[in-house]
Order: sequence, then structure tokens, then C-alpha cells
Amino acid sequence: MTKLLERAVEKVKNLPEKEQDAIAALIIEELEDEMRWEKAFDHSQDVLAKLAHEAMEEERTGRTSELDPDTL
Repeated sequence: MTKLLERAVEKVKNLPEKEQDAIAALIIEELEDEMRWEKAFDHSQDVLAKLAHEAMEEERTGRTSELDPDTL
């Protein structure tokens, strides 16, 4: 455990139980959210690579055109 996390835990220990539970719930929610993002990005890399390859192939074969910001 890092020194900063140890300091945070020590401060939380001094709070009322209800506040400790609220902070614990926030930490757990944040960690679970981070894991969901990591999982989503891990699975998306293959899809993104395929889309990039397709876009580059379309550019190489002349099937793309310049974007006009005035028509977006």
C-alpha cells in the first residue's frame, strides 16, 4: 500500500461508520467502473484496428473524399 493510501485510510478510520461506508462505496464503484472501461477498450482494439485498416484501404483505392467543414 502506498504512503498516500495509508494516510487516506487512517483519516477514514476516524470518521463515523456511515461516512466510512459511503467512502468505501465510492472507492468500490470507481474501481469497478475502471475495470469496465479497461475491459471495453481491451475488446475494442481488434475492432478499431479492422476499421482503421478498412479506412486506409478506402483511401488507397480512391474511395474517400475531402471533408468540407461548411457542409458538416
